[in-house]
Amino acid sequence: MSNTLIKSATIINEGRRFVSDLLIKDEDIFAIGNSDEMEIPAGTKIIDASGMLLLPGIIDDQVHFRQPGLTHKGDIYSESRAAAAGGITTFMDMPNTNPQTVSVNILNEKYLIGADNSVVNYSFYIGATNTNLNEVMNTDPEKVCGIKLFMGSSTGNMLVDNETALRELFSKAVLPITAHCEDESTIRKNSEIYRTKFGEDIPVSMHPLIRSREACLISSSHAIALAREYNTRLHILHLSTADEMKLFSNELPLREKRITGEVCVHHLWFDDSSYEELGSKIKWNPAIKTSFDRKELIHAVNNNIVDIVATDHAPHTIEEKSNSYFKAPSGGPLVQHSLPVMLELCHKKIFSIEKVVEMMCHNPAILFNIRKRGYIREGYKADLCLVDPGNPWRVSKENILYKCGWSPFEGMTFTSKVIITIVNGTIVYENGVVNDNFRGQRLLFDR
Repeated sequence: MSNTLIKSATIINEGRRFVSDLLIKDEDIFAIGNSDEMEIPAGTKIIDASGMLLLPGIIDDQVHFRQPGLTHKGDIYSESRAAAAGGITTFMDMPNTNPQTVSVNILNEKYLIGADNSVVNYSFYIGATNTNLNEVMNTDPEKVCGIKLFMGSSTGNMLVDNETALRELFSKAVLPITAHCEDESTIRKNSEIYRTKFGEDIPVSMHPLIRSREACLISSSHAIALAREYNTRLHILHLSTADEMKLFSNELPLREKRITGEVCVHHLWFDDSSYEELGSKIKWNPAIKTSFDRKELIHAVNNNIVDIVATDHAPHTIEEKSNSYFKAPSGGPLVQHSLPVMLELCHKKIFSIEKVVEMMCHNPAILFNIRKRGYIREGYKADLCLVDPGNPWRVSKENILYKCGWSPFEGMTFTSKVIITIVNGTIVYENGVVNDNFRGQRLLFDR
């Protein structure tokens, strides 16, 4: 193992910003303070971080890295490399792969794939179905991040639409339930209305009218009602409407909340005016909606009404995305660019950097009870991201690391640049180069 001293960094942590040195020994943060007062081991690597921001590594609680079975779109190796380039040191991957991760055996096989291939830290959800409650209940809470519940169909179609199965899950779940909430009957009704009007050539701009705000609100309301009835630990993913914000509260600190919510970077950056330029490249489920919705989501982040900002990284090939409306899959690649996007919103005075760190680093660690990660604290794992806040760079095909080879941000210039990403004390990304020999660790949870 090696040691690293980061000197004169502006540390952003727990609502504070301060200039300090930080010493990493082996995998852990050993000391924070004046390095002149530290005993620095011989051979320690020294990084001059003057003028740079040192953040805890980003924890992304919602990604689709497509392995096993869908690896023409992306895989754990390729997408974890892109994550490292974006300052992400930890991800939690979803179960709608092939085979679907709906049994303990398949889940264990996926962890072996992660151990062999991921350059950052990882965890994997077990997926709920109408019939696999026993498998869900046999999942180890200390070693698995949570249960993924689709209350609306999306890529992979793992829809749970049996009310008895839903109630059993909510009444018995030990792990947090993370839910995709869109009402399926509303979506089907809207699909037929617009298919009658346009045939198969429905404009992508109709997507937020088909997967409508009503569909989101009906489903989210139902999930929250069940969670309240059974006192279930529920986390609703990728919220997209102003209406849904009324379902959540900032009255309790996060550690005491039983019902929490998340928004994604694409819902904070784009609105429905972007469909004309980007088309199916920004076709996500739930859909990107109006500028009013975007404004209310931003307000919810700034006021702790929602608790996490994540990506829902979900790559598809550009050929797949170029199909007609119903054939073009929903989702897009985001992990390499989510932190630059959020920092750009800081430059626009929409968020503070302290808020970004709270939503993307601290809160995921609290919400999922992740052991010794998510903060810059002595004794914690050295998962860190060093950012130059004034180093403009342009997104291009030459610097995109996603296996699918494209990004909805292609051609955009960001003001801030990720310079170094450190995972478990090891530099895994530095100035455009990924350390392909390093492998991250499986997350553990204090439950």
